[in-house]
Amino acid sequence: MTRSILIALVSLAVSTPALADVTVKSVGGGKGMGITGSMSTVTYIKGNKMRTDSVTGDTTRTMIFDVDNQRLYSFDSKKKEADSWNMQAFAADVSKSIDTSGIKASVKPNGQTKVIAGKTANGYDVAIEVPATMGGQSGMKMTVMMSGPTWVVKGAPGTAEYLAFYKGAVEKGWIFSDPRGAKGAPGQAKAMAEMYRQLIASGGIPYETEFTMKMGGDGPMAAAMAKMGGMTVTSTVESVDTGAVAADLFAPPAGYKIKEQK
Repeated sequence: MTRSILIALVSLAVSTPALADVTVKSVGGGKGMGITGSMSTVTYIKGNKMRTDSVTGDTTRTMIFDVDNQRLYSFDSKKKEADSWNMQAFAADVSKSIDTSGIKASVKPNGQTKVIAGKTANGYDVAIEVPATMGGQSGMKMTVMMSGPTWVVKGAPGTAEYLAFYKGAVEKGWIFSDPRGAKGAPGQAKAMAEMYRQLIASGGIPYETEFTMKMGGDGPMAAAMAKMGGMTVTSTVESVDTGAVAADLFAPPAGYKIKEQK
């Protein structure tokens, strides 16, 4: 789930033919809870389709979001096969499996600014709390907390197209993470989707984020998790380009075996 969140962060509608394509290049990383790592990501947006290519080590992991056709494809550079999900059905299943009443997500302006990639960004404080259970429905109750600043650039080239894609996806109830991770942590996936909805309202592109994830709760397991400390997840946009993107990027490569997932 952590890798799914990182991909979602670095990759963070009804479009018209007049709108341009968008390519966003980002770098990110995670550190803490015994995990360290870095990732570079290229995100392509063309109308109601988005592709993310995330590189860790010698492996490229790709996710393709086709909002109009309610399809998500996931594959990596090591195998010639792609997983495919019907996202309308998947989102409905996830919604039925969790109680959203305990999920909290807020995005609030903090009045600060900074320059990122030559653009002036406005600061927002993000806070997410998600109830969780370890060991099944009757297991130990815990809370997953994620908070930190995000820096949003408004009015930059590609902003209208970026916001149009996410607006259309959010309106259809999409979850912006790997479905396998969302199945294991549906509450976190729904909270991240709500965060995206609120970020869209800011009217810009998130150019930088720095979130800290922590676990809280009662009992010995919760205390042990708290002692491990938090995990910091970061992402920074290096460039945004509005040149044309090839249409064939938004489908699995020819010859790949498509595996339907549920």
